[in-house]
Amino acid sequence: MEGKEEDVRVGANKFPERQPIGTAAQSQEKDYKEPPPAPLFEPGELKSWSFYRAGIAEFMATFLFLYITILTVMGVVKSSSKCSTVGIQGIAWAFGGMIFALVYCTAGISGGHINPAVTFGLFLARKLSLTRALFYMVMQCLGAICGAGVVKGFQKGVYENNGGGANVVAAGYSKGDGLGAEIVGTFILVYTVLSATDAKRNARDSHVPILAPLPIGFAVFLVHLATIPITGTGINPARSLGAAIIYNKDHAWDDHWIFWVGPFIGAALAAFYHQIVIRAIPFKSRS
Repeated sequence: MEGKEEDVRVGANKFPERQPIGTAAQSQEKDYKEPPPAPLFEPGELKSWSFYRAGIAEFMATFLFLYITILTVMGVVKSSSKCSTVGIQGIAWAFGGMIFALVYCTAGISGGHINPAVTFGLFLARKLSLTRALFYMVMQCLGAICGAGVVKGFQKGVYENNGGGANVVAAGYSKGDGLGAEIVGTFILVYTVLSATDAKRNARDSHVPILAPLPIGFAVFLVHLATIPITGTGINPARSLGAAIIYNKDHAWDDHWIFWVGPFIGAALAAFYHQIVIRAIPFKSRS
């Protein structure tokens, strides 16, 4: 126990809480070294089994994500009394809890994105190549379509009569309201992902263990609590696309663009904010 306390004390002194900002922070002597950015194109990945294994992991994770969450939504919507179901809080827990579990399971294989907006944000932050990013997005969308399709296959009447879990802007809200909710919600999610998986932060705070899937799942939970009444909460284009394709009613497509444009804008803003403001990557000394 004494040795553990000594490790914590030494770690706290080696990586003090107050850090210089801007270029000064980048020029400090430290154990951590900034990894090189991922190449824009990496054709060699196409010959690697690990590349395809990662894509399969993204497919399966998004499949399971849609299956559990859409089933939860159907259970709440079809009930005549919301007091007899898990309600909005339960839907939020289903989304956040599944993200926590699935990111934990797949992080070591694919990074556990399970969301094209997260993949886009990490691509802009140069954490993965365009080759891998596009492959992940395709596999995520296919997984989402299959997940929603299985739900419909199990209970077609309930699915079609209760909205199919499709994202739409709720009555009383404008398209601008819906777009804003998706932008801010996705910003929170992607910013949390970048912060929770920041290798520099993990090195600096090595005496404080951080389980990255936990804050990511919790961010999804909180965003759903706030925006389910507005858009049903997309913040994941694959989730929105899968439900819209399988439900396939006109009103499910009317505002569908919001659930792509909003998340991608939010992801881009989060990536630039984290890399430029928080990490000051463009201002790192080249010497």
